[in-house]
Amino acid sequence: MEWFVKEDSVVREIWGNADTILFIFAGASAEFAVNKSVDWLYFTGKLPADPLGRLFSTVTYARRIVFSEYQAALQAIDQITAIHQKVENERGAKIPDWAYRDVLFMLIDYSIRSFELLERKLTGEEKAEVFEVFHNVGSRMGIGGLPATYEAWLAMRQKQLNENFVKSAFSVDLYKQYKKHLGLPRYVMLKEVQVQLVPQRISRLLSLGNWSALQVILPAYKMARSFKLHQFVKNLILPAKYQMEIAGLDAGTH
Repeated sequence: MEWFVKEDSVVREIWGNADTILFIFAGASAEFAVNKSVDWLYFTGKLPADPLGRLFSTVTYARRIVFSEYQAALQAIDQITAIHQKVENERGAKIPDWAYRDVLFMLIDYSIRSFELLERKLTGEEKAEVFEVFHNVGSRMGIGGLPATYEAWLAMRQKQLNENFVKSAFSVDLYKQYKKHLGLPRYVMLKEVQVQLVPQRISRLLSLGNWSALQVILPAYKMARSFKLHQFVKNLILPAKYQMEIAGLDAGTH
């Protein structure tokens, strides 16, 4: 059987861990809020109505692709493309390639950042492997202007961070929705993760600050994993309706 992502790939290790996916979700929630194309997400009304569900759908689609047989993965990618084309038709405008690239770049960056924060540093080859997987996704979607190599992506990512993000009324409203749907304690925890995880440019736009309690919490969390207590910690972060969903994302349970 041919897989979209090789069975021994570090990408499977990253996306087969619910902890890592939870951190990718946290990073994505920050970046979506200040992306200049966030109005597209507001157009359908799904993002403000259910911001956690909308973000989970992004990461669960990505995970489905990572663990799918090759043809099934292509079908999943084509389904994503069709969903976006439907939104374009409803709005009577085309989502720009740079907006598609932004989401793709976000998944590359937070895959690497989350794994390194929770597990270990990745080698240059492993980082290039993460890039290649999502580059293949973008190519299948027909996204224009994709970088050809990981090194080229690094330069484009920095340019993107400098040019494609702004704090707007959408940003303020989206964080209000996060707070409403998460509740104050979980909302505070989300922001603590974001402080540790997101690039400086995103952090400055959102005024996240420089110090996070996660610097103290994270070592204890890693120790809790050794004693199988980390599910309790995850339950403190996520609302009940998402706890089972996240628990099912560990590679051993899919």
